[in-house]
Amino acid sequence: MTTGERIGGDPPSGRAVSVVVPTFDRLEYVGPTLESVFAQTWNDWELIIADDGSGDELRSYLRTLQNRPRVKVVWLAHRGIPAAVRNAAIQEATGRYVAFLDSDDLWAPRKLQLQIAQLAARPECRWSYTGFRQVDRAGAPLVARGPAWHPHEGDIFEQLVTHSAELRTPSVMVDRQLLSEVGGFDETMSSGEDYDLWTRLALRSPVAVIDEPLVDVRRHDRNYSANWAIAFEGRDRSLAKLQAVVDPRRRALLRRERSRNGAKLVAEHAVRGERLEALRAFVGSAPYSWPYPEWWWRVVRAAAGSYLRNRPRP
Repeated sequence: MTTGERIGGDPPSGRAVSVVVPTFDRLEYVGPTLESVFAQTWNDWELIIADDGSGDELRSYLRTLQNRPRVKVVWLAHRGIPAAVRNAAIQEATGRYVAFLDSDDLWAPRKLQLQIAQLAARPECRWSYTGFRQVDRAGAPLVARGPAWHPHEGDIFEQLVTHSAELRTPSVMVDRQLLSEVGGFDETMSSGEDYDLWTRLALRSPVAVIDEPLVDVRRHDRNYSANWAIAFEGRDRSLAKLQAVVDPRRRALLRRERSRNGAKLVAEHAVRGERLEALRAFVGSAPYSWPYPEWWWRVVRAAAGSYLRNRPRP
């Protein structure tokens, strides 16, 4: 984990919940985000803000919070690695539980209260998540796209691997000891570090779910990286490393999902007309994907579609 300078707030006090907020130059959104923490009906929390080398404007705002009770700010040199920023905040946490909140998202006032009560009632579950809704940059609800959200609880490892269980980082609360046991976020990952952590948590503990949209996940232009392919690369890394720690049945599931991920990367490059990148993705995924007919079907279809889209017109 990364270390950083801490300023302000109370000394460590063993609060019930440590709220972890990473941020980098999001002054437009971070104020309402933090206010949604201050407005929680459950008030036995500490707030740890990890700043990833923001500019003077945001840092000036964060310094105004240093005299607030239960608020800590960790100043970091900019690295641009979300996992490292979150880990730096986690290292400062003293609460029994850690709750994650991104600096552009919002919590409903009863979010912490409901999760604390649920985990107290279900001691076999050492972590929890809630429903969510997507909102635009102004906070207005967006029309849901894709399959409807379904809650999954208990052993959700398979649902996480196949992406049939949808968790958003600001909806998750986890026992700090469990978080330590699994090693926190993987700082070698530039993308997908959240789902990677959820799968490792799922191997250690069943999860509880609150089927209510207690989180607003804000969608805006800065959500998306220009390097879209890193999401596929992060998923591949996560699936590959998990194979070393699971039983044979789950290992087979991970291999199949890894081949599907590789095929999707090939197809996406092909759709974009990026033939060389598609070829590289094909060669890179072939060693672990060739036994799966679905992989061959997807990559052949992608290649054919790319040829038809780009062939010379008569």
